Amino acid sequence: MQLQIDQLYTHREKLQKKHGEKTLFAIHGAGCIQKPDICFIFMNPTGKNISAVKGWKWIRAPRLGTKNVRKIFFATHIISKTTYDQIQNMKANERTENFAEQLYKEIADKKIYITNLAKCTQADARPLKDKVFKDYLTYTMEEIALLQPKHIISLGNQVSSILLHKPIRVSEYKNNDHETLTIDNTTYKVYPTFYPVGQGMRNMPLAIERIQKIKKPTSL
Repeated sequence: MQLQIDQLYTHREKLQKKHGEKTLFAIHGAGCIQKPDICFIFMNPTGKNISAVKGWKWIRAPRLGTKNVRKIFFATHIISKTTYDQIQNMKANERTENFAEQLYKEIADKKIYITNLAKCTQADARPLKDKVFKDYLTYTMEEIALLQPKHIISLGNQVSSILLHKPIRVSEYKNNDHETLTIDNTTYKVYPTFYPVGQGMRNMPLAIERIQKIKKPTSL
């Protein structure tokens, strides 16, 4: 099963050298790559992602090595309880390429794709300036055009504002409220949503509630 789109790898690796930690690799989107029901767009990866290190032999995919965001994917039925429990109980040295493959095949089977607006891996979770995200915007548009997702969930004010080219406050969007984004004459629904990890942990229940309402019409 192919889980990533490889057309844009070269551009992203060049931007990793420009914006990212020099000892780490860029992280690329992964999951269902053919008309997914939902494309999640997060901010940027950090060094906590185990697939960003040299020597990793499988795909370099988002959120590998981070536990909190998996609470959302479990609560919204994107991953099973068995997988969620395995992640929560897993030690760092148990996060293997085989487990990563199993996880992303499960996510792809649910017709979900996960990516970051900026693919440059940072050593820590310090905020990135808008200009860094804007350097990736053209490639993100190409990524979306290749995916052709039914729905896009943009996480956080900064990501949503840059993606939609206007100021966005996610707190103003309820239920199935959304914006539209047109790429190559195709219009996509974009749902700005609270960023649910890091400083946004307090908003996780709100993010879960909104994602559940967005997912419901897609009959996942």
